[in-house]
Amino acid sequence: MLEHGGRLRRAAIEYGIAEPDWLDLSTGLAPWPFAVPDIPLRAWARLPETDDGLEQAACDYYGAAHVLPVAGSQMAIQLLPRLRRAGKVGVLSPCYAEHAEAWRRSGYIVREVLEQEVDFFLDSLDVLVVVNPNNPTGLSLTPARLLDWHARLAQRGGWLVVDEAFMDNAPQLSLAPHAHQVGLIVLRSFGKFFGLAGVRLGFVLAERKLLRLLAEQVGPWAVSGPTRVLGQACLLDTEGHTRQRIRSDEASERLAALLERYGFKPHGGCALFQWLITEQAAALHEFMARRGILLRLFTHNSSLRFGLPADAADEARLEQALQAFAKEHPMDTPA
Repeated sequence: MLEHGGRLRRAAIEYGIAEPDWLDLSTGLAPWPFAVPDIPLRAWARLPETDDGLEQAACDYYGAAHVLPVAGSQMAIQLLPRLRRAGKVGVLSPCYAEHAEAWRRSGYIVREVLEQEVDFFLDSLDVLVVVNPNNPTGLSLTPARLLDWHARLAQRGGWLVVDEAFMDNAPQLSLAPHAHQVGLIVLRSFGKFFGLAGVRLGFVLAERKLLRLLAEQVGPWAVSGPTRVLGQACLLDTEGHTRQRIRSDEASERLAALLERYGFKPHGGCALFQWLITEQAAALHEFMARRGILLRLFTHNSSLRFGLPADAADEARLEQALQAFAKEHPMDTPA
């Protein structure tokens, strides 16, 4: 299993701090979960059905022609390699590590490429995987550039897979309206923006034929009845969408300013997290953890991802810890 953020129970045991006493900034989840609607008893008592309005709500929310609900976009990441034969896959890296892992495990030749290398390697690839906005770097690519890559791949029967898990705050950059085109597959995550990762819901946006093939791999009843009720209610809550976008944008800006104030200017980020490269990443991660603040550490490039504090009290707690770290490392902390 690959390492991910959100391992709070393990951190509680390792550092001897009770779970409720932690400030968990290790994930890219909105810290304000949408309200869970009343779930009718029949949703628990009957097998889920697909004509309940969830698909249409998702099509309207994403601006897509066709969608397939899945039990989290992670399910789609693991199943998509089954729909092709062996070939060469490019993954724009660094990014969410499960993408490269899924294709490798299925026997594909995987090359992790940098943004500036894509055009050079693209014509030798059968599939290109892009996370946009990227996790953890926050890099955002324009629809025009992505559609150009898709056109080059599609003319040879190739795929462009775009993971838009963090796209909800910038719908104008989404490829969802184009996902009906052959060879273009867009993945959307429900849990991050709506702050409800525990329900395990995601959507695949693509042309009908591919979605039918993927549905056969997913199998029946992959998304539970209660999850379908909850998902539909959240997707239809337009006032909630506006409120969530505003407060996450503002919180992300405050977080970036806070980090810069103590010499840690982020190298990237988006509405739900900030990303920092620093030689002090491991030391800062350990320092924070001993104070009950959990960050996401990436050891391979000495970087940290900071999720959003939920309120002023959480921001103050993070600031106090950053201030304490700066005092203990006066020569190392950048000016």
